[in-house]
Amino acid sequence: MASRAERFKKAAIKAAKVARKWAETAGREADRLLAEAQKRAETEQRQMKVKAALKRTGKVLKAVGRAAIVAGIAAGIASARAENRARKLTKKAKR
Repeated sequence: MASRAERFKKAAIKAAKVARKWAETAGREADRLLAEAQKRAETEQRQMKVKAALKRTGKVLKAVGRAAIVAGIAAGIASARAENRARKLTKKAKR
């Protein structure tokens, strides 16, 4: 039968091996979680960039829309003035 010291040594070695195994498992899990967290952070950052770009695009489109409305109104006014002037010239020519 093994001595008390040998049994203690054997139990200590076994416990150390089990602890090492769990430490390796914990390390792998930590690496996996870190990779997932980095991926999420990149995704959130990408989403924030896309949102900002869409906001800028929206602002530009609003400005373009306003400019188009103003240009349409200006064109309508210019057309009406041109038409009025043409009518006035023809009335004067008839007299």
